[in-house]
Amino acid sequence: MVSRLVSVLILLVFCGHELASAEKPWWQTASFYQIYPRSFKDSDGDGVGDLNGVTSVLPYLKEIGIAATWLSPFLESPMADFGYDISNFTAVDPLFGTMEDFDRMVAKAKELDIKIILDFVPNHSSDECDWFIRSAARDPVYKDYYIWHPGKVVNGERQPPNNWVSVFYGSAWEWHEGRQEYYLHQFDKKQPDFNFRNPVVREAMNNVLRFWLDRGVDGFRIDAIYHAFEIEADENGDYPDEPVSGWSEDPQDYGYVRHIYTVDQWETPHLVYEWRQILKDYQAEHGGDERILMVETWSPIEIVMQYYGNETADGGQIPFNFQMISNLGYDSDAYHYSEMINLWFEHMPAGRTPNWVIGNHDKNRVGSRFGTERIDLFNILLLTLPGCSITYNGEEIGMTDVWISWEETVDPQACNNEQDGYEWRSRDPARTPFQWSDAANAGFTTGRSTWLPISADYKRLNVKRERGVALSHLNIFKELQKLRQLATFQDGDAEVKALNKNVLGVKRSLRGNHTYITLLNIFGNIENFNLHEHFANLSAEFEYVLITDRSIKHKGDKVSASSVTLMPHESVVLKSTKRQ
Repeated sequence: MVSRLVSVLILLVFCGHELASAEKPWWQTASFYQIYPRSFKDSDGDGVGDLNGVTSVLPYLKEIGIAATWLSPFLESPMADFGYDISNFTAVDPLFGTMEDFDRMVAKAKELDIKIILDFVPNHSSDECDWFIRSAARDPVYKDYYIWHPGKVVNGERQPPNNWVSVFYGSAWEWHEGRQEYYLHQFDKKQPDFNFRNPVVREAMNNVLRFWLDRGVDGFRIDAIYHAFEIEADENGDYPDEPVSGWSEDPQDYGYVRHIYTVDQWETPHLVYEWRQILKDYQAEHGGDERILMVETWSPIEIVMQYYGNETADGGQIPFNFQMISNLGYDSDAYHYSEMINLWFEHMPAGRTPNWVIGNHDKNRVGSRFGTERIDLFNILLLTLPGCSITYNGEEIGMTDVWISWEETVDPQACNNEQDGYEWRSRDPARTPFQWSDAANAGFTTGRSTWLPISADYKRLNVKRERGVALSHLNIFKELQKLRQLATFQDGDAEVKALNKNVLGVKRSLRGNHTYITLLNIFGNIENFNLHEHFANLSAEFEYVLITDRSIKHKGDKVSASSVTLMPHESVVLKSTKRQ
């Protein structure tokens, strides 16, 4: 036994790659990957991605070091909001395939040891959902599944109950002729909001989770959870107006009011606690790896932290960290980057795991928001910080937004408004088909057309080409994934600080292992600095272990810690030549 222990210690210390020594839950240091199924891979030539397409390219996810993928909705839907308006929560939409196709995808993913995370959309259904149809008909079981109100009569004219505004523009109330009442919809009018104060609704959604757990999913990404509850109606069944914000002069614009009654109600985190318990109960009964909840909430950080749980209840393992999406801009300096990252560490409850997100299907792509010169910078940052990372499909190859004309725009967030200003409202530019190769339509489909236009730069930025370019975005991403497997990145401490206004540094250290320093030159100046002035307990010499095409150094080159130079927009990872 002693001999075996000594052998393990020798292996950890002297092998070419320092291995993580402690077993952790699979998700704590995982790289997650968001797939937008409509745009990932089309298997049948109709120009829309599908489940068989996803299955066919799952080995690619293994190639780039992905542990789990969450897929945007592929459930039965009229597609008013491209799958976020679900008409049947336990059926696959024919556009994406069949339940058998889903089962094959899950089986292939398990074969490759890739977890499948389902996008769970609890706030609302489609107005074509059978539950809503029955509710509108006042079926005794379903009549209170949704938020209904008769409205108010002003000067003989019936009007919505109050001034609440939809995220997608216009009143959040829609008149239903059949029921002769208004229903609440915080998004599109074809997305009526559930009434989560009705225990029957809660149990129905609990059963949706159980259904998909039985089909083999490894967890859920919870969509727009902060909208789940609205303020409770008063004794007369009425809801108050929200206060005018002063940010917009248009009463139909979402920014016209401050949303103090329609988001972030006190009950909402407790809903997530209930769902976490369902996952824990399921694991206790069925075994297997830990199932997880990824929670989407664009709330103040103090509220986001509540979704982790409290002393008496566990919440979601991964409440999405949108600090770098919400609070960083093109001109943000290194002090701002450091502040945003350390803010999460400072607020995160003890014993929880940090996560890092910089893009998704609702936001402009990283290269379009921050500049193409910073694409590698953000991938390097996300993959060398502690905890788990979430990458939106295409960011690893440097895809950017595609300009889409008004005539080609299909996103309801843009189409529900006027043409003027549609470009900044539309989410379509970040949802264009994935660029697999330099073949027709970027290898996304064998068909002649695609549901959204293909980027004009697909012949330069695609998986096939980038595999053969040493310092391509893709190969840098893959090198980062190898680094992430080392003990220092899996188990080590992290120190994040601005070295000056232009350069951000991340120190990762673990006793008995090499220390790694990530250096990110955000702007276009040549920078030189002494690392000893910024980080304690450093070796005198470091080695370049990751470079980009902006580097004049090579992997393996040595550099004195007292004089490191970064070229404009250069990002590197250095490794101490001695263990600490």
